[in-house]
Amino acid sequence: MIFDQAEGLRRRILKANTEEKNQLSDKKTKIITVTSGKGGVGKSNFTLNFALALLGYQHRVAILDADIGLANIDVLMGVSPKLNLQDMMADKLSIWDILEKGPKGLEFIAGGSNLEFLLDPHKNDLSYLFYQFQLLNGYVDTILIDTGAGLSKESLKFILSSDEIFLVTTPEPTSITDAYAIIKSVSNKSKDVKISLIINRVTTQEEGVSTFHRIKAVTKKFLNINIQLFGFIYDDHHVTMSVKKQEPFYISYPNGRAAKSIDTLAEKYLKEREIEIVQPKKETLGIRSFIEKMTYWIKQ
Repeated sequence: MIFDQAEGLRRRILKANTEEKNQLSDKKTKIITVTSGKGGVGKSNFTLNFALALLGYQHRVAILDADIGLANIDVLMGVSPKLNLQDMMADKLSIWDILEKGPKGLEFIAGGSNLEFLLDPHKNDLSYLFYQFQLLNGYVDTILIDTGAGLSKESLKFILSSDEIFLVTTPEPTSITDAYAIIKSVSNKSKDVKISLIINRVTTQEEGVSTFHRIKAVTKKFLNINIQLFGFIYDDHHVTMSVKKQEPFYISYPNGRAAKSIDTLAEKYLKEREIEIVQPKKETLGIRSFIEKMTYWIKQ
């Protein structure tokens, strides 16, 4: 595979600088997996627009699109990725070769169509995959992993290995039921996973809070675990319009209700990150810890 020489040189310099920086810095990249109990609740739209909002606050963020077979982060941006993780493994490329750019310079990595094959230790050199992923530590402040709806074996590995889970749901009864099913499946594997709910398409704040309390009550009663409310996003017709335009609503309609909701969530997240940095907690363990946990769950 032939790359433009100037671009290749730029990537090698970037790689060298980043590796040196990571060796000198203890700063840890936080990894958040975004998931949902069912499709169509706005999970990928949230991931994309939340990342753009963070970027607007000078918070370095990257997206890993790990939605097996149905990856659509690129579609929502109107961008076609040239390379993905499977190309990196097949051709022994670097992580910098497959790091794509979307609107506002948002960086993202396409997972490819067969992550089950990619994460199979009998068919791939996972040490190479994890080494390349480790290079992102310190390069970005947060990595958002967008998984498929429901709970596949692969998405569960990402969930159990992350610092935190953003579980997207809506006030609809079926969506609430599916969200509870995700929480139950995850808690059966580990009680230590931090799960934060995002209630999408609410018409009022009261509806969002009520939906959260319904889910919180049953998870506490039947699973004996506590979940948190990260926030909610107001229903907004501009979201559908943006999807048709293949442009993020945070860019197309910055004054819409959904975009303003995303802004509120981004500000909340950044305040929490500041506290975590000043008063480190065990939840934010960085990419090295993510890889160690991923290695463990792959072997199970």
